[in-house]
Amino acid sequence: MADQFDDNDTQETPAATQSPDAQGATAALEALRREKDALQDRLLRTAAEFDNYRKRIDRERRDQADAAVADALEDLLPLMDNLDRALQAPAGEDVDAHRKGVELIHKQTTDLLRKRGVKPIETVGADFDPNVHQAVVQEVSRDHRDGEVMEELRRGYMLGDRLLRPAMVKVARRE
Repeated sequence: MADQFDDNDTQETPAATQSPDAQGATAALEALRREKDALQDRLLRTAAEFDNYRKRIDRERRDQADAAVADALEDLLPLMDNLDRALQAPAGEDVDAHRKGVELIHKQTTDLLRKRGVKPIETVGADFDPNVHQAVVQEVSRDHRDGEVMEELRRGYMLGDRLLRPAMVKVARRE
């Protein structure tokens, strides 16, 4: 039995049996696999970081919008207080006193809107502009130009360059 030879004992490792060129190719292939794995790991990390960034930005945007709404609503509360006081006034009071109270509330509201960057749209005497006006009535008139806004039925407003609400207007037309 000592004469018997075990094939497994004499086999060399695959790298040892390969030619130097094959060993270099195997090493290069292994290096490329490691580089691919590193790049894939980096890609996954970058994608996760970007996803976290996007979620953080969305959350910050929502928080800013909520804060802006809360700030605007807080500015409206004094107007509500004044309206409540006006409604609680005894019915037999002077009409002029009520009018002055309503004028004060109107001025407060106008100041609040101006502070927030809201401007009324100028209408009467202007040429009809479908970008800021909504024509609800068209009337024949010899005293006005064709397409001239004759009357404002509901005020329109701009917030900077953005239309908040178009002005409802009556527009002149020539016969």
